[in-house]
Amino acid sequence: MSWKDYPKAELHLHLEGGAPPAFIRGLASEKHVDISKIFTEQGTYAYHGFDHFLEVYEAACTVLQGPEDFHRLTLAVLEESAANGVVYSETFLSPDFCGGGDLAAWRDYLAAIESAADEAEAKFGITLRGIVTCIRHFGPDKAKAPAICAAETKGRFITGFGMAGAEMVGRPGDYSWAFDAAREAGLGITCHAGEWGGPDMIADTLRDLRPSRIGHGVSAIRDLALVDQLAEDGVTLEVCPGSNVFLGAAGIKVGDWHAHPIEKLRAREVKVTISTDDPPFFGTTMTKEFEMLEKTFGWNEDDFAELNRNALDAAFCDAATKEAVAKKLEPAA
Repeated sequence: MSWKDYPKAELHLHLEGGAPPAFIRGLASEKHVDISKIFTEQGTYAYHGFDHFLEVYEAACTVLQGPEDFHRLTLAVLEESAANGVVYSETFLSPDFCGGGDLAAWRDYLAAIESAADEAEAKFGITLRGIVTCIRHFGPDKAKAPAICAAETKGRFITGFGMAGAEMVGRPGDYSWAFDAAREAGLGITCHAGEWGGPDMIADTLRDLRPSRIGHGVSAIRDLALVDQLAEDGVTLEVCPGSNVFLGAAGIKVGDWHAHPIEKLRAREVKVTISTDDPPFFGTTMTKEFEMLEKTFGWNEDDFAELNRNALDAAFCDAATKEAVAKKLEPAA
């Protein structure tokens, strides 16, 4: 069957990472900024390896220079998501890229993003909520300002806090101040771990930052005791198979979908969800994720309905929003 119109819930999407290349090229042209080196001749993003990916990602962000740019970005990303059947999405937002960590500036950016989200919901039927992230490779001290921004703007739209960036910089406990502040404010907690780091990084993240969700988490498969702990504790993994296979994360051979551990994690009763991470960077969409999982593991509607339920259960939105989204997911239930 075609999975394009099948309703989907996505929990792990970086807003800037979802920017269509044509949108970024257009902004660069408007602002007379030359970032042509980050694109291939075919117009896609050009990079080699994860560290270079981060450099290209941050270079693309340089043309996002004000609230109006983020309003336009949000609409562009949500239109693409909705075209692939996504009815609910949570996106990572960094105050470091939206006002340099300044709370007043962040409020302006956030207002523009939230306005675009409301507009997209009316136009495309997709609901968006925001998760504020600190950037790991900026260091623990720089993580404090995003946490404060998250705590001060928690509400209907901002519902969670997490950490992205270069996973091998520092240890999870180094960032505990930021996570404690966000938790005390009542925000849902997630954190990238186990994409490049081993099971020990996931274990330390669980112990020191106490998230209810882990971004990626696929290296847990190397430690079955840890896998069983994830299952017993009900921790949900925001798995991004296409991203992992494209980059060769967690020891997966590049391009080898059969080597991805998501099926093994499910078999041991870990709650997993499906997301695209930074879709145009990895040549994927939620439709392609579903297609490849069907092709690789033989998944069907029952499997994808289970993953949608996992996503909605783990979502950081309020009960009223969950009830409304559940109705949109009913064809998949």
